[in-house]
Amino acid sequence: MPLSELALRLAIAFLTLLLLTRIMGRKEISQMTFFNFISGIAIGTIGASLAIDSTISIRNGFLALIGWSAFTIVLGLLDIKSKKIRLLVEGQPIILIKQGKIMESSLRKARLDINALNALLRQKNVFSVTDVDYAIFETSGKLSVMKMEAKQLVTKSEMNIPQVTTNVFPIATSIISDGKIDKGNMEKLNLTKQWLDQQLQLARINSITDVFYAEVQKDGTLYIDKRNDSLS
Repeated sequence: MPLSELALRLAIAFLTLLLLTRIMGRKEISQMTFFNFISGIAIGTIGASLAIDSTISIRNGFLALIGWSAFTIVLGLLDIKSKKIRLLVEGQPIILIKQGKIMESSLRKARLDINALNALLRQKNVFSVTDVDYAIFETSGKLSVMKMEAKQLVTKSEMNIPQVTTNVFPIATSIISDGKIDKGNMEKLNLTKQWLDQQLQLARINSITDVFYAEVQKDGTLYIDKRNDSLS
């Protein structure tokens, strides 16, 4: 491929992609839904092919970019006007935590495990499931969190009230995940199997397999989430 043709292809691909991206709007960049992900990959691939693949004519590559972008814009307009098309193209948000209870079926639907959920919560500055009233996994892949009402009240520091440290542990720590004991965390917290069994008995739980997730709170109490919680 002559250098002059390569320069022309690069210029056309860059300017076309820049113009089409501006036309398609900021949503294509700011919200990475299934549709936006596919659209972005396809347009990028077509643009790259136009720039460096000499087997594709400049005309065909340019028309392919315009055609795919037009398809994206039209489907985006239909997405705004039709709820059915919106659900088909983008899906719908998934409730992962409801009233402080983890929805295991929703986690499976979202292809998340408890460690991934905790990581998303930490990104929202939430370090314990007990602080969460609702957690919703958005279609963009981000997590929206509504804290428990008690956690939304004015803090002691804001009211100039001296704080009394009653924490036993530095951070809430999981000790049961998907029905299995995390022996490493148990050892770090100096907790025994006997203590765990006693806590489960107090919660009227006969077997660890009945527990989906459990974490020791900073004050030493145990949060327990049973299996098969229902959204209804």
